[in-house]
Amino acid sequence: MMNSGFDRRDFLKVLGWGGAAVALSGCGNGSVEDGKETVVSYVETNDYMIPSISVYFNSTCAQCDAGCSITGRLREGRVLKLEGNPDSTINRGKTCGLGQAGVQHHYNPDRVREPLLRTGSSGEAITWEKAYALIAEKTKGVSGEEIAFLSGGVSGHLKVLLGNYLDSFGCKNHFAYEAIAPAVLRAANKKSYGVEMPRFNIGKAKVVLSFGADFLGSWVSPVHFSQQYAQFRKGVDGQRGVLIQVESKMTLTGANADRWLVVRPGTEGILALGLINALGAHGVALSGDVAAAVKGYDKARVSKDTGVSAEQIDKIVALLKARTPSLVLAGSAAEGYAHGSQNAAAINLLNQVLGNVGKTVEVAEVVPFPQMAPTTGNTAALRKLNDGLAAGKYKVLFSYAANPVFTAPGAMKFKDNMAKAGFKVVFAHYLDETALQADLVLPLDSALEDWNTQVPEYLATCAQINIQQPLMEKLHANTRGMGDILLALLKQRRAEEYKGFEDYYAYLRGAMLKNKAALGGGKLDDDTFWNETLSKGIVKLEGRVGGLSGRASAAGLTLPAPAAVDAQYPLQLIPSVNASLRDGRHTNQPWLQESPDPLTTIVWDSWVEIHPRKAAELGIVEGDIVEVSGKNGSIKAQAYLFPGIHPDAVSIPLGRGHEAMGRYAKGYGVNPFQILDPVFDKETGELALHETRVKISKAGSRVIVVKDEGVVGGMQMGKKIAVRVSSDKVKLSEEV
Repeated sequence: MMNSGFDRRDFLKVLGWGGAAVALSGCGNGSVEDGKETVVSYVETNDYMIPSISVYFNSTCAQCDAGCSITGRLREGRVLKLEGNPDSTINRGKTCGLGQAGVQHHYNPDRVREPLLRTGSSGEAITWEKAYALIAEKTKGVSGEEIAFLSGGVSGHLKVLLGNYLDSFGCKNHFAYEAIAPAVLRAANKKSYGVEMPRFNIGKAKVVLSFGADFLGSWVSPVHFSQQYAQFRKGVDGQRGVLIQVESKMTLTGANADRWLVVRPGTEGILALGLINALGAHGVALSGDVAAAVKGYDKARVSKDTGVSAEQIDKIVALLKARTPSLVLAGSAAEGYAHGSQNAAAINLLNQVLGNVGKTVEVAEVVPFPQMAPTTGNTAALRKLNDGLAAGKYKVLFSYAANPVFTAPGAMKFKDNMAKAGFKVVFAHYLDETALQADLVLPLDSALEDWNTQVPEYLATCAQINIQQPLMEKLHANTRGMGDILLALLKQRRAEEYKGFEDYYAYLRGAMLKNKAALGGGKLDDDTFWNETLSKGIVKLEGRVGGLSGRASAAGLTLPAPAAVDAQYPLQLIPSVNASLRDGRHTNQPWLQESPDPLTTIVWDSWVEIHPRKAAELGIVEGDIVEVSGKNGSIKAQAYLFPGIHPDAVSIPLGRGHEAMGRYAKGYGVNPFQILDPVFDKETGELALHETRVKISKAGSRVIVVKDEGVVGGMQMGKKIAVRVSSDKVKLSEEV
């Protein structure tokens, strides 16, 4: 059944079950060829398709990393609409606007449709056979140390194949990169709780104190947390939940808070330690090291440093004492500084002092297959890759699901350093800024026409493996799924091990069937188990459960005092994360460009949020084109006067300002990534997104800000909308 050079252990590794902490079924009478003979393209037209009648298939949303399960509605073989899969414990039948726009990504006219090879300054269309042969040629004789693979976060069987491909070279240079990842939070959680991503149970809390965690907008798993928030608002034990949001720039979560407290940028950790100090003064037991660490953070000092009044501190303490359990969250507003890890540690310490660990901060289940567990990205990985590129270390560079030429700070000179790699291969949906620097661009299937498995980083209740399956025939004949591409590349390297898998579908099916007993299908025949798996779109598992560290410790906790105002660059730049555009990978989806920002209602452009008081000082009015300048460049955008921001800060949303990527992205807005200062968190090496100091000046022109909000008085386009009047005064015969 298996030759001596390819034993059972190797076979399990090929399928992604190596190191699994579950019982594996015996090899039986099967073979590596299992499933090959019965493989039929799942997206072939079915004989039960009836014109004008919709059919539904379950899959997984790939618009972000939250892992929401979706149900696609099809008619006449075309996917028309995406909704949430009710069986998912993550999103429970709901989706966000970003998820809905997955259809538009699928049908986007700017998708790359065939392999492109750089010839001078242009691209030549080539065949897949020539593309694969070129990769084989360029990697022949190249050592693993001279190859680098950059990707976004990956999990499931795609991660398995990627790992196996890099192993075939002896390559350890996999750099997982996410431009706006909660990497500082992960590291702080590991120290505080013993796990990188515990389960935050908002629904059980009576008070949520959030330090800039925009869990209703873009933080970790917003669809899941939005539903928990609804439960939180209904209350526990008859007490309606109270939300307190502390941040320097109002987020969507802040706009929904009962109390929104504006804090001086970077002082979130100081406020957390001040609250611990005040709790101790009100009878909450503090261990010796904690009491010593917070001794100097009295209300007077904390109020002076943070800008939060002593009265507000007292109100927060009273609420936290009176309503337990509570939940304290640390978000990007606290993480984005050179001392971001210290801020997050102080905030997590508050959770431990309040006794929330084990109550609203819970241990999460882990999928018991280490090879499939998510590899999460961070900016420290990009920094390491960039240093290697600058040194001319890599002869071959692969890039997948990342656009660092757009998202890397301009000061890193990533574009210039990327050019030093000998041969550059980019797997892409669009010709974005990074793809334009490649020697070879390989076009990808959309998530609605591709196969995959996915293990979400944040698991809401039980452990699960998400299934992604095609919802319809491919739109373009010469695109390929990433799994099929990796499988083809592996066959170049280890043909004997992978010859039994005709395509990625056959590989996935064979892998799932080989371990069906551990996946809950031991009593089913192969076809029944596989069909039920596809029908559900989710495989729920009994995951491993570890423990949480609930011991409060202030070891190594030191927070700097607020820095003096820089006379040349007096304002803090806050690059804000829009729930739809995120880091800019979705900007070429016009639904998302057209979706109004929930707080400003601005569409199709960038803007600079500035406090009205600061604007008055500078003589700036709405619509003025202003120049925001820092040590590493400047950008110009329209001014928007916004009271929900600290007077000493300005904010510009991320995601726009593309120089490529397609007709709906190129030329709209500005890119704040390009002017960020190269300042990094001192503990994790993460890019400190909020550490850029800027100045602002009028550029001499003015525009009308395009937005959906009405003017004062409920007017829109000169007409009254949503008018309210008491019933005793209304005159139905007259126009309101």
